[in-house]
Amino acid sequence: MKTRVPANPAAAAPAPLYKADTQWVDHVRKTRNKLADVSSQCMNRNVRVQTLDGHTYEGVVVGADQSYLHIMTGDARFFGPYASNAILTLVLYELLVITLLI
Repeated sequence: MKTRVPANPAAAAPAPLYKADTQWVDHVRKTRNKLADVSSQCMNRNVRVQTLDGHTYEGVVVGADQSYLHIMTGDARFFGPYASNAILTLVLYELLVITLLI
């Protein structure tokens, strides 16, 4: 079977449906890096996290990287009665507030 090669390869490339504004991308990167730094300082500490969608979670930070915050919730409301120490993974750019709980 032969593969057809278009005469003009640039014409064959699909046009993007969305392209993020460069300033917005820079702002998101800076915010994500700041949240990653804050999250790493909260390791093994109790926190309350509120997302942009208004959801609130409480738990202990058990992991953090440049993209995600992992908290152990121990909350059966979200994971059923058999998940006593469930790990919830949250995307950093969706976080609105991180509060340390003493």
